[in-house]
Amino acid sequence: MATDFDAVIVGAGPAGSSAAILLARAGWSVALVEKQPFPRRKVCGECVAASNLPLLDALGIGAAFSTAAGPDLRQVALMRGEDKVVADLPTASSLTHPWGRALGRETLDTLLLEEARSAGAHIFQPWSVQSIAGSAGAWQVALRAVDSADTQTLNAAVAIDAHGSWEALPSARPSSLPTNKARAGSDLLAFKANFRGASLPKGLLPVLCFNGGYGGMVVADADETTLACCIRRDRLDACRAASSGRRAGEVVEALLMREILGVRNALRGATREGAWLASGPLNPGIRLRGDDEIFRIGNAAGEAHPIIGEGMSMALQSAWLLCAHLLRAEHPNASTNPTWQRDIATRYATEWRHQFAGRLRLAATFAHIAMRPVTAAPLLALAHLWPGLLTAGARWGCKTRSAVDPALMAMMAVRNVRASLPRVTSPFATHAT
Repeated sequence: MATDFDAVIVGAGPAGSSAAILLARAGWSVALVEKQPFPRRKVCGECVAASNLPLLDALGIGAAFSTAAGPDLRQVALMRGEDKVVADLPTASSLTHPWGRALGRETLDTLLLEEARSAGAHIFQPWSVQSIAGSAGAWQVALRAVDSADTQTLNAAVAIDAHGSWEALPSARPSSLPTNKARAGSDLLAFKANFRGASLPKGLLPVLCFNGGYGGMVVADADETTLACCIRRDRLDACRAASSGRRAGEVVEALLMREILGVRNALRGATREGAWLASGPLNPGIRLRGDDEIFRIGNAAGEAHPIIGEGMSMALQSAWLLCAHLLRAEHPNASTNPTWQRDIATRYATEWRHQFAGRLRLAATFAHIAMRPVTAAPLLALAHLWPGLLTAGARWGCKTRSAVDPALMAMMAVRNVRASLPRVTSPFATHAT
C-alpha cells in the first residue's frame, strides 16, 4: 500500500473529491481520506446551482448527474406564514445547463468519490485522521481505520483540508473552529428530512421564513421532496418544552407545518422517508488565511448561511481555484518547496475572498432578516411589490455565475492532457499500491 503522496486530502465531500480528481488527472499521486462509509445522507439542501453543472461535466459525472437529479429549478418562492411570493429564477449563460437541479448527497458524493478513484486517487475509507505533523512540503498524516485497529502514516508534500464544518482538523496548529464552545440560545441547528408523496410543484425552490429560523424545500432525485431548515437553539428548546418529550426533528416538522402554509400544503398526505437528520451548531464565516500551511477548500475555507444555497457552489468552485494554482507550477518538484506553497496560499486566499466573501455577506444579511418577524414581514411586502427582487437576489447570490471561468477550465483540461505524457516524479510521487 502506498504511503508517500504528492497530496493528502482530508474529506471526500464535493470539495475534496473534486480536488482529488483534478490533481490525479494531472499526474499527482493523491491520497483521499474519508472517515464515513458511502453512501451517506447529510444535512444539506441538495441544490446544485446551474453555474456548477459545467464543472460536473468536466469532472466526468455530468451525464450521471443529469440522469439522477431532480427537475430543472425554474422558480423561487418566498414563504412566510400564510403568505408567499413566486418569481422566476435567472438562467445561466450555458446553453446546455441554464437551470440548477437537486441531487441527494448520498448519490452526488458517491459519484464524485468513484470518479476520483477512477482518476487514480488512492482512497482511504473509512479512515480517520489522528494527527497532522510536519510543515509545508513535508507532512506526516497519521490515520486510523474506523472499523479496525489498523493504523497508517502518510507522507505528502501538500495537505488539503476539505473535511467540513463541525470538527477541527487534528493538527498542532490552532483551528479556526471553536472548541468547547458554550451552548448559546443563538446557536443555529440544522435539520433535514426527505418526504415521499409531497405535492411541492416541480421546479419550484421555496425559501422559508419563520421566527427564529429559515429553511427551504426542493424536489430532488427519485421524486423525493427535501425539507431543510436552520433554527435557533432557544426557539427549538421552547418548542420541545411544549411538546411532551417529542424528538427534535418531529418538533421541527410540526413547527414548520404549523407556521408556514406552503409547507403544510406541500406535505399534506406525504410520508417521511427515514429519520430527521440534525447537525450543528452552524459556524458561518471565513476560516481561510493567507498564511495557512494546510490548504483549505469547501466549508473548511469558509461557510455561508445556507439560506442562499451556495454551499455546494463554494465547495466545488474552491476546489477548482486551489487546484488551478497548484497545477500552474511547471516544475514537478515545486510542490515540495515551502516558499512556493506559501505563495500559492497567499494568492489562493486573495482569490477566494474576491470570489466568495460577498456571498457570505449576502447570506448573513438575508438569514438575519428572515429569522426576525420585524424584518421578514417588510421583506415579503417588498417582494409582493417587486417580485423581481427574488430573481435579482438569486443573481446576486451567484446562481448563474461561477468563480471558475471558461479560460480556467480550458487551462485545467490542458493540464489533464499533459498528465498522459511522461513526467519526472517528485520525491513524494510513489504510485505503488
